[in-house]
Amino acid sequence: MAEYYFISQLPSLDGLSDGVPLPITEEYFIGMCESLLKDKIVNELKSLTLIPPLIPVKSKSPLIMAWNSGERYLRLSLAKMRAEKMKKTFDLQDEFLPSEYVKVASSAVEIDNPLEAEKFLTEYRLNFLESLRPTDSFSEEFIYYYFLRLKLLKRMRQFNVEEGENTYKNIYNSIMNGDKTEGM
Repeated sequence: MAEYYFISQLPSLDGLSDGVPLPITEEYFIGMCESLLKDKIVNELKSLTLIPPLIPVKSKSPLIMAWNSGERYLRLSLAKMRAEKMKKTFDLQDEFLPSEYVKVASSAVEIDNPLEAEKFLTEYRLNFLESLRPTDSFSEEFIYYYFLRLKLLKRMRQFNVEEGENTYKNIYNSIMNGDKTEGM
């Protein structure tokens, strides 16, 4: 019953244009969860991230497991395609990458403008997440779906062209100079 009451209070995240501020913050969302939902849901939400661990971690949520798996494959595919483009090696350690993710990563790597590539990847991620959307809009799984969608939309709104270009150049230079400290 608490899930129903909680979800019915959430503002819609559908149809938001880029210039419009998000109707809810992550902090407010978590605060509402803490006051209305079970600790197990809150703890799962607090550990939920857009960047899953390299080594898969179990979750009791099928949606979170599917998200983490898809995002992990996408990130590994991106790392592989970027390495190939720079004529570097990337050791997958016998990891099989589904062709869907390799195709998306290949398309993203071919986009010359990093901001446009990130927009392309975010759109892919939003569509992937939408494919995971639970049919029961008043379930724990919907709460996880909503929070991931909120995180993706927030991330997209944080892009800044000037800062992005500087970061891109720094990462690119560190890779070209052999610095292995940068992430996927």
